[in-house]
Amino acid sequence: MLVYGPEFFANTALPTALDMVQRLPGFTLDIGNGDARGIAGNTGNVLIDGKPPASKTDGLGEILRRISAGSVARIELIRGGAPGIDMQGKSVIANIVRKPGGGFRGVAALAVNNSWDGRHVPTLRLEGSGDDGPRRWELGVLGGGFIDDGYAGGHGVRISPTGRVTPFDIDGEADGKTAQATGVYETPLLGGKVRLNGRVYAERYKSEDNAIFPDQRHAELNVDHFRTTDTELGGTFTRKLGERTTLEVVGLRQSSDQTTTSDFTDGVASAFALKRESTETIGRTVLKYRASERLSFEGGGEYALNALDSVTRLSVAGAPINLPAGGVEVEEDRIELFAKAVWRPTDKWTVDGTLRYETSKISSDGDVELGKTLRYLKPRLTLTWAPVASTQVRLRAEREVGQLDFDDFVAEAKFTESTGVTAGNPDLNPEQAWVGEVAVEQRFWGAGSLTVAYRRFELKDVVDRGPVFTPDGDIFDRPENIGDGSKDELSVEFSVPLARIGLNGATLKGDLVRRWSRVEDPTTGETRAISRLRPLEWNASYTHDVPTRKLTYGAEVYGGWRQRTYSFDQERITKLRTFVKPFVEYRPRPDINMRLELPNVTGRGLKRTVLTYPGPRNLGGAPSLEDRDYDVGQMVYFRIRKTLGG
Repeated sequence: MLVYGPEFFANTALPTALDMVQRLPGFTLDIGNGDARGIAGNTGNVLIDGKPPASKTDGLGEILRRISAGSVARIELIRGGAPGIDMQGKSVIANIVRKPGGGFRGVAALAVNNSWDGRHVPTLRLEGSGDDGPRRWELGVLGGGFIDDGYAGGHGVRISPTGRVTPFDIDGEADGKTAQATGVYETPLLGGKVRLNGRVYAERYKSEDNAIFPDQRHAELNVDHFRTTDTELGGTFTRKLGERTTLEVVGLRQSSDQTTTSDFTDGVASAFALKRESTETIGRTVLKYRASERLSFEGGGEYALNALDSVTRLSVAGAPINLPAGGVEVEEDRIELFAKAVWRPTDKWTVDGTLRYETSKISSDGDVELGKTLRYLKPRLTLTWAPVASTQVRLRAEREVGQLDFDDFVAEAKFTESTGVTAGNPDLNPEQAWVGEVAVEQRFWGAGSLTVAYRRFELKDVVDRGPVFTPDGDIFDRPENIGDGSKDELSVEFSVPLARIGLNGATLKGDLVRRWSRVEDPTTGETRAISRLRPLEWNASYTHDVPTRKLTYGAEVYGGWRQRTYSFDQERITKLRTFVKPFVEYRPRPDINMRLELPNVTGRGLKRTVLTYPGPRNLGGAPSLEDRDYDVGQMVYFRIRKTLGG
């Protein structure tokens, strides 16, 4: 375990715990997957006072942003495992330990994002927290707008199977509004401590993506509207049962209501509508036993009841079209039992072992009627060896079982990507993988680190894309289990303090992931990569703290990436170009922080390419091609933040 106290951050004057964890050497923030069902392993790689956040829908980044840097006593970086710590299935965990007491703390922040096309979108954040002895409370509200820079003007071209070239212009933009209220209350109860949390979130989003052709009379117009309302109410009860045993009970219920409408016309009007309501109720109990400083055990179980009710409608030229799984009601009862042990036989070795057993019953009514029971045994073993203080080797073997995504169960429309409407499929099995991993971490120059990791995945029931036929003879693309496959990942993470070359307070950080994958295409029978898997991703950042000037400046570089998606009659390639975000933060007073960003100073672009075949790809035939090149302009973001109290 590495401990980073106030002295490590002394010259940075970072405003929040989020900024602090992003500065940790050898650590990359993982905010988790709040959309996945259940709690275990979905809450990210940061603990707060030794516990994962009780909330699922309140993002980890938002939770950390509400913790002021002044309230943090230290941050513990736990690598490989440690007795008494639930690693949440991660190799590296950051544990934020807060100071006791401190009284009232508050934050008021106003931000404005100014886009290249003249839009000015403000956001207001008001938050407060405090404690009265053993009681603690938190309240927060957030409201304003956002700009989706994935939509912009640009140019496109279509090439027919015969070679005819048709250029067109793109007129597009997307933005929305959000509102959120959160609350937390913690108090002693029944000899232990209870923590209650609640959240209400609403979002309204609109996107337009129009293609205008040279004759100015021919246009393809697409407008999408999305409305989302989420709620969550949860609680965690913790009590010590003696000096070495701790009981933890978690209860949570969340709901999400979504409405989507997509209208598309190219001379013929197409209209798609989706209404989706989902709920999740979770109960989780964990019993932890610390046998000694070198050995700990824990065991427990989690029950989750998930329900989805969705209705979709599609019409073309006013005539209704039947969709597979157009209206379904899905319910999942899932139980997971687990046992875990962490042992440190010597100061150089740590063994972390977990055995989980999951059983779930899935039933569906409506357009698709089914009932099935799934059972999986999920062992995990991690060995950590530290031959010297500056070097650590981590080995992992695990059977992973993915979460079924309820979004795959229902139909969706993607007219802007020239894919039309894709069908839903409630009869999916979760993707499974046997995973082997080896990672080597080397510390140097005090705060420097380099981690190289290789992971091998042997996959079963890969979730990808396949065709489905309706009784009317129509054919649609939908999610499918397409068989077995494999995936390999090589990752590199580094953090280099630059004081050795005369740049005191400067740090260079970066990460890179290279991926290879193989699966059999269900349409052609040929071997190909897995859909939507990006072969290469990388990011880098340069940060320079200048305490004498009360400022921090730097730049973040987001590497370009490419991903390819396959369906029975299409190949879709999306490319994002590399872009740079310089920034500067100025602190005229300890309680005032001003930040200026240029989120896209290099004017990045987004390109979508679609190859459409006259039928299934295995039948041959020359495809048509459509290229859409979006020119995303520069933006200017400014935020002023005022802290109150400690």
